Amino acid sequence: MKNALLAHVEGKHLRAKPPEFDVGDIVDVHQRIVEGDKERIQVFSGTVIMRKGDGINTMFTVRRIVNNEGVERIFPLHSPKIEKLEVKRKSRVRRAKLYYLRERTGKATRLKEGDPIVVGEQAGASAAESKPAAKA
Repeated sequence: MKNALLAHVEGKHLRAKPPEFDVGDIVDVHQRIVEGDKERIQVFSGTVIMRKGDGINTMFTVRRIVNNEGVERIFPLHSPKIEKLEVKRKSRVRRAKLYYLRERTGKATRLKEGDPIVVGEQAGASAAESKPAAKA
């Protein structure tokens, strides 16, 4: 359990609405890069293979293949350097850590397409429609 004082100090630096994504999703991470006195946005696209940590220490790892070489970058979720995170595609996986993708190349790295995201009242309505009516 966290100390109340530590949680209060960390709370100031947490993002109000952290991006919603899971392990296995293909994402674009837009990161601010400072070069000299100039600042630019660099995009890193890849598959999220891991999430770890809690609170301000939450980290996620994104993996991609560049010139037949695997490249992984670890990003802090609540970093002010991360401009935005776009989820390009949701995938359905059965593991919390996808380390097995490190040994795979080409088509073997593909993951199953995830279920479409249903939000709010539509979720309850679609669930009720999918169930067959009880016979009297």
